Amino acid sequence: MIPKAELHVHLEGTAPPELVARLARRNDLPVPDGLFDDAQRFVYDGFSDFLRAYDQAASMIRTARDYRDVTYEYLRAIALEGAIYAELTASPDHAALVGLSEDEMLAGIAQGIDDAREHGVEARVLLVAVRNFGAERALLVARRAAERPHPYVVGFSMAGEEVGHPAAWYAEAYAVAARAGLGCTYHAGEWDGPASVRGALELPVTRIAHGVRAIEDPALVGELARRQVVLECCPTSNVVLGVFEGYAAHPLRALADAGVRLTLGSDDPPYFGASIGGEYDVARERLGFSDDELRAITATAIDAAFCDDALKRTLRERIALV
Repeated sequence: MIPKAELHVHLEGTAPPELVARLARRNDLPVPDGLFDDAQRFVYDGFSDFLRAYDQAASMIRTARDYRDVTYEYLRAIALEGAIYAELTASPDHAALVGLSEDEMLAGIAQGIDDAREHGVEARVLLVAVRNFGAERALLVARRAAERPHPYVVGFSMAGEEVGHPAAWYAEAYAVAARAGLGCTYHAGEWDGPASVRGALELPVTRIAHGVRAIEDPALVGELARRQVVLECCPTSNVVLGVFEGYAAHPLRALADAGVRLTLGSDDPPYFGASIGGEYDVARERLGFSDDELRAITATAIDAAFCDDALKRTLRERIALV
């Protein structure tokens, strides 16, 4: 089994309907009507409605124990698919909306990471700000991460509505995060076009979440390759949400052939019928990647990870043994 590493997955979005329902019962909360169907699949219509479903499901995560369970159950599942490392994007904004402090959220996530280690998988955390909550809120998330470091928090990201929220609005937040030594990534080139990727490159980022619509601008693709910026690609998410009409139209192969460094991620796996193992399968079976290329993608993910060098060395040793 090819060792796998995942740099793009939203922690709150890893909880499948069964777990969401279980957390709702634990917290004595009603599951929102229509959130999932009788077949235990999330129900939404398009990207904006997906965000609505995501927010409703995330609102069932109310305690540190809940965050522990979401974290542990996801990491245990991906370990069975051969994952050795994941960076979990977690949202202090979603925690705050249900009255949970960032410290409580992180305590739960850290416990989940520690408990899952017995399955042979390691993880770290990226704190994410939500663009549509505003630049001031993003700055607050970055400042708290900078001023109150946590041993498992290694990065800063930005997600939410892409169109109409240019990267320049969040430059101060990224400056704060970068000065604090946090790795930086930014969602771009998913729902907005190449210009959003160019905007992201003005920030102190080494990775871009998605970034796949850079393919529409050959000069930009060349710049990504020259600068060795890593794209966190999520083909199944892109296809299910309609960014591309099918796997045959997805630019992962073209980007790789142009020399762009890539990783694979499941994004919000139960919403898209995805998994990290499934993304490696898609890359092999639908997009023409060989096993050697997939091993190289894992190596790229370890190189691009925001964790410390000692952990990277351990992960590289594990790859070499398989």
